[in-house]
Amino acid sequence: MTDKSAVSTTDAPPPMPVFSQGVRKGNILQVSGQGSVDPASGDFVFAGDVKGQTTRVLQNIEAILKAGGASMDDVVMLRVYLTQREDFGAMNEAYAEFVSTRTPSGVLPSRTTVFTGLPLPDMLVEIDALAVLS
Repeated sequence: MTDKSAVSTTDAPPPMPVFSQGVRKGNILQVSGQGSVDPASGDFVFAGDVKGQTTRVLQNIEAILKAGGASMDDVVMLRVYLTQREDFGAMNEAYAEFVSTRTPSGVLPSRTTVFTGLPLPDMLVEIDALAVLS
């Protein structure tokens, strides 16, 4: 049986004390849901701007993937949580720009999008990732 380990980096915002930024077990890496927090300042950024938030969230995910030995091209599933239906198009545009340029294999990850409430009032989007490493 393969050991489970926490994945952590200062290039993404620190997690709350009740979960890890990411968890790797064998060749599987799960990245916890990320919000639009700048890791350098610790500040929530891009309030009211779902495109900006989406890009910042994906940058945070990418940093955790890298810390766990993975890349966006290793991601098999991204789950997107949005607070407002009307933000879908703008989120999707930022998402497509970011993910398509980081998947040299040409195989884009699977994705689910859910409309829900999020922990902070200014959060328009949260995304988590599941990667499988070779």
